[in-house]
Amino acid sequence: MKTEPEQQDHPVGEEQFHDGVGVSAGIAIGNAHLIETGLRQVPEYRISAELVDEEITRFNQALSRARRQITKLKQKSNALAGAAAEELGLLFDVHAAMLGSTRMIHSVERNIKERQINAEAAVQEMVREIARGFARVKDPYLAARLQDIRDVGSRILRQLTQTPYQAFSVLPAGTVIVADELSPADIALMDPTKVSAFVTALGGADGHTAIMARSMGLPAVLGTQDLLAVARSGQSVIVDGDAGRIVLNPTEATLAEYRRRAEARIRLNRQLARLRSLPALTLDNTVVGLEANIELPRDVNGALKAGAEGIGLLRTEFMFMNRESPPDEEEQYALLRTVVEGMKGRPVTIRTLDIGGDKRTAAMGNSVSHSANPMLGLRAIRFSLKEPKLFEIQLSAILRAGAHGPVRLLLPMISSVHQVRQVRSILKRLVARLRRRNISIADPLPSLGVMIEVPGAALIADSLAQEVEFFAIGTNDLTMYTLAIDRGDEQVAGLYNPLHPAVLRLIQFTVNAAQRAGKPVSICGEIAGDPRFAPLLVGLGVRELSMAPQSIPRVKQRIRALDTGPATRRALAIMDQADEGRVLALLDDFNESH
Repeated sequence: MKTEPEQQDHPVGEEQFHDGVGVSAGIAIGNAHLIETGLRQVPEYRISAELVDEEITRFNQALSRARRQITKLKQKSNALAGAAAEELGLLFDVHAAMLGSTRMIHSVERNIKERQINAEAAVQEMVREIARGFARVKDPYLAARLQDIRDVGSRILRQLTQTPYQAFSVLPAGTVIVADELSPADIALMDPTKVSAFVTALGGADGHTAIMARSMGLPAVLGTQDLLAVARSGQSVIVDGDAGRIVLNPTEATLAEYRRRAEARIRLNRQLARLRSLPALTLDNTVVGLEANIELPRDVNGALKAGAEGIGLLRTEFMFMNRESPPDEEEQYALLRTVVEGMKGRPVTIRTLDIGGDKRTAAMGNSVSHSANPMLGLRAIRFSLKEPKLFEIQLSAILRAGAHGPVRLLLPMISSVHQVRQVRSILKRLVARLRRRNISIADPLPSLGVMIEVPGAALIADSLAQEVEFFAIGTNDLTMYTLAIDRGDEQVAGLYNPLHPAVLRLIQFTVNAAQRAGKPVSICGEIAGDPRFAPLLVGLGVRELSMAPQSIPRVKQRIRALDTGPATRRALAIMDQADEGRVLALLDDFNESH
């Protein structure tokens, strides 16, 4: 493929490369179609005191129209397929709640009254005020919520300015949408038989726009801020959602290369689909269990389609998000039961609430106060033990869900044996209470396991192994805490490396402790879903891996091509290294030759 030219002014028709964030995998080749989605310029002017009430009325009328529009859009979203319909339905519920927020409405009305400005300017100022508050918090989840605020503000502004939404129904097949930004509602209007991909200047991997792209199977690259200045409608364009790359005006050689890659991807997906019902069995007949990490009940279908043997990590934070108060026992039980029954007898490992740190929610109110260093503060099991009533509600719901299928209970961010014993005591009390009430619960009781994600837990793994039935190593947090690196801080994110010898030694220490105690140990961090790491993890003795469902087929393919003996010898050689560069070289060499 051609080398990338320097970013500069390009003559019309010259091949150009632009990079962004690939949020939805796949390769699309088509023609660009630029659209204006934002409302960059809205009227802003002062009004006289006698017109204030009239302007507030105009705002409230626009608000009512926006609410009716949301109701109609939610009804239309039911016609979409599967996950896309559910995702969009949830999103419209969030937007409807925002449109009914008294705080937001009072903010706009106050701006109109006190500053004597028109409604459009008051709405825009409300969005700016919220954005300024969000800018102080480095949190992907909150960043995604800021985009929701902007989408809602844009919807009100469109009603005030009587600006229609862009229609996507008249586009030719193979169109690549290029825009400043797109809302999930915009994407829902796209016909996948005509729109092959989209690119935006704004947005990131954690927002609803990215989630919708993945749900609809559309390749997408976001954050391409320099693209809009040079792109033109009708231009030939390639969207590489895997690498996060855009190619404008590709040459015949580049087109041929990407067509080859697209065809190879189709062939690979067909091959991987045939592996779904086959076990992850090495060449020397070592079985490696492959399970799925999921966020929401709707992800169960994706896990089953990918061939997951169970759920290795069900994150329960979804039950507490986008709400003002925590869910009660009945609601949690119903949601967890849906997952357990959906897995049709396959085991489900439920992690208790991992709130705090970089994950915050209004449902907790003031229970989690601001911390100067939130990742070292009140989060996960620390929070649960400090709020025993909330914790008991969740544990009761998990015990009850276990009556409908095999369940395991996983505790996050454990750092001491005492914490495990506290949980055991609470569980014993809850089991007795539920049995007295003749409420059906798991029988036998769920296995209790701990996340190994802080160095302290890894170093006392032998002691923890005497208290629990299994370990799950969370390599994301383990790497962060071991190396004292915040992946969200671009100044040091490049230093984050799960192949650092210190991290690998903590993994090895934990695996060996589990083996000595005869307890299973899994890896459920990002490295579990990367086929490159499979030989190292298998060589270290790991026999359970849990990952995003879409990663399962490729990891299974790699494991089925492995021989445990050579993988073990290479893993031991890697563990003798002190330099992370040498570790990577040895691993890459093994992958190329085996």
